[in-house]
Order: sequence, then C-alpha cells, then structure tokens
Amino acid sequence: MTLSDLIYGGLGVGALAAAVLPRVVFKRPFSMPMVFLAAGVLVYLLPVPLPAVDPIRDRLWVEHITEVCVIVSLMGAGLAINRPMGPRSWAGTWRLLGITMPLSIAVTAVLAWTLLDWPPAAALLLAAVLAPTDPVLAAEVRVGEPTDSEDDEDEVRFTLTSEAGLNDGLAFPFVLAALALAAAAGTGWSAGWIGEWVLADVLGRIAVGVLAGVVVGRLLGWMFFRARAQELRLSEHMEGFVALGATFLAYGVTELLHGYGFLAVFLTACTLRAAERSHGYHNVLHEFTEQIERLLTVVLLFLLGGFIATGGLAALSWQGAAVSLLLLLVVRPVTGWLGQLGFGAGPRERVVTAVFGLRGIGSLFYLAYAFGHHDFGGLAGPLWAAVAFTVLVSVILHGATATPVITRLDRLRREAGPGSPP
Repeated sequence: MTLSDLIYGGLGVGALAAAVLPRVVFKRPFSMPMVFLAAGVLVYLLPVPLPAVDPIRDRLWVEHITEVCVIVSLMGAGLAINRPMGPRSWAGTWRLLGITMPLSIAVTAVLAWTLLDWPPAAALLLAAVLAPTDPVLAAEVRVGEPTDSEDDEDEVRFTLTSEAGLNDGLAFPFVLAALALAAAAGTGWSAGWIGEWVLADVLGRIAVGVLAGVVVGRLLGWMFFRARAQELRLSEHMEGFVALGATFLAYGVTELLHGYGFLAVFLTACTLRAAERSHGYHNVLHEFTEQIERLLTVVLLFLLGGFIATGGLAALSWQGAAVSLLLLLVVRPVTGWLGQLGFGAGPRERVVTAVFGLRGIGSLFYLAYAFGHHDFGGLAGPLWAAVAFTVLVSVILHGATATPVITRLDRLRREAGPGSPP
C-alpha cells in the first residue's frame, strides 16, 4: 500500500461522508464541520505516514485552495438570498458592516497589541484576518435554497448570510492596511501610508469590485435568461457547472482590474439572481456551488485538524488564546449588539445575530495571503496558531449551539405569528 493509495481511499470516504453527514447531523447539536475537524485530528494522531500539514511552508497552495473555497461559497450565498438588495431591506447587514466590523477590528487589534505585545502591524493583521464571518460552518444560521418568495427568510439567517457575503471582501482593505503599516514602519507606527490606503485600497478597489460585480452579473443575467440565441440562453440547458464559470469570470476580471474579487463575486451572484428572481435555474446553480463548497470545506477542515494534531497550536500562548476567546465571546457579541441598536428586529434576533459571528475559511485565506507579502517580524507561527485556535473554537462553540438556539428561535417566531419578532 502506497501513500497515494491511502490518500485516494481517504478522499473517497471523505466525499461520501460529505454527502451523508448533513442529513445525519440535521437538527442535532453538532455540525458536519465539527465532524471533519475532529476526524482530521484523530486520523493525524494515528501511526499512519500522512503528509505533514504546514501552512507556513506550503503557504501558496493554502492561499489558493482557501481562495477557491471562499469565492465558490460567495457565489452560493448570493444565489440563495431571496431578498432584493436595498437600503432598508438590508439595513441589518449595513449596520454589521459599517459599525460592527470596524469596531470589532479596532478592539481586537488593541487587545492583540496590549496582551501579546505585538507590533501594531501584526496586531492589526490578526484583527483583520479574523474579521470575516462564515455561516458555512453552521448550516442552521444561513439561508437555504433560492425560493420564489422575497420574504421567505428570517432576519437572523438573512443578516448573517448577507454579512458574510460582503465582509469577506470588505475585510481586504484592513489586511492591506496591516501590510502597508508593516512595510512603512516595521515594528513601529507610521501614518504616512493612510492617505494612499484610503484612496486606493478602500475607495478605489471597493468601487471597482462593486462596478465589476454588477456589470458581470447583468451581462450574465442577459446571457442566461434573455439572449436571443438559444445556445447562449444557458438557463434552458440547466447545467450547474456554469456557476463555476460565473464565479471565476467575475473574480478574475475584477482582480485584473485591481478590485476586490470577493466583493465582485457576491454582487455578481446577487445581480444574476435579480435578473430573473423566480427562475428554477437558480436552484440548479446554487445546488452545484453548494456541493463544490461542501467538498472544499471538509477537505480544508480535515487538514486544519491535521495541522492542530501535529503541533499547530504549539506556538499559541495563553495571551493569544485569550484574544481569540475575547473576540468570540465578548467583542463580536458586544459590537454586534451595538451595531443593531435601533434596528427593527426583535431583541432575541439581535442577540443571536450578534453572537453567531463564526470565523472560518476566509481567515485562513487572508493570513496566507498576507504572509505572501511580508513576514511580520517572524510571527508566522504565533499568528497561524491564534487563527487556527479561533476557527477551532468557533466551529465547536457555534456548531454545537446553532441547532438548539435557532430551533428555539424558530419555535418562538411561529408562536408569535407572522410578521411578529420573537
């Protein structure tokens, strides 16, 4: 038996388990990501000659496989959202993006700077890479399949899914801010980079990402549903892999134009959905992206478990663990609550939305990307350990509590009646 034979067999078991487990764990207080993360830990503890998992040494492939996983999940999220985008209909989302995310980054950066005594650039990097949320890791807190009804989404699932769809892209400026600060000042503080960062990395790249996403989405919407030539009207052929073409096209074009590809992919999906909101082809596209996303997610979580089992948390100090726990248990809930003050959702819905800010694959991508551009004073080990620990705790904590919390919230909502917050 060779190592390649073992890997092929393991991939087969993993793919079959990825198909079976969602139905097994449905409505139970644990999630599929928890199972695969635990499986990675257990398998790598066995006396089997498996390849070592080292995101520092293998940074490039970690960056690209997490990148693909994120953009596929963004396409799936955008296609699944039924509610048209607007200032009022997405009010909860705008609050989390405009208030909660900057506050969370600022507080986490201060915690890392004070507790860990890291340089400001490294502290800001940790806060920025932990900014994106990821409801993929707890299926109960994200929207389901595309439906005909624009109101067929409760506020918690909608807000968490739409927040994750947009903050995966809007976290990028803060990662670039950490890189700019590290390049300008090394281990100290310098403000000379801020003007260019605001103009280019915040305003410029966001504008390009938004414009590219909307334009690509409209062009694809015309092609899929309204093209005169039947060969181009792909909605009549009902082929799911077209979703990958739309994903990679939006991402590649936007990155070539120096915009934020993550932002463009999500907006492309939302624009494509708006082109013909009730068409059944959206279900085909969404189902295909969900399957690809699930496969990539379980592979990455299995490897993350292997990284943890083989000493990935050895560089984690108690201060680093404290920053991670404070982020998940205090910073996100408090800033999430503050961001929703005055919002029309019920108090229980606001609490659940504030608490369930899961951290996941996006954080792994951003950290790998950042270390491709700067070494951050040799803090790769502690940074990877802190991020891996945060994802580990988030998968366990939120995965175990999502089902009972959301089930109770759904029951209270039914008892309160249509249109009444629980």
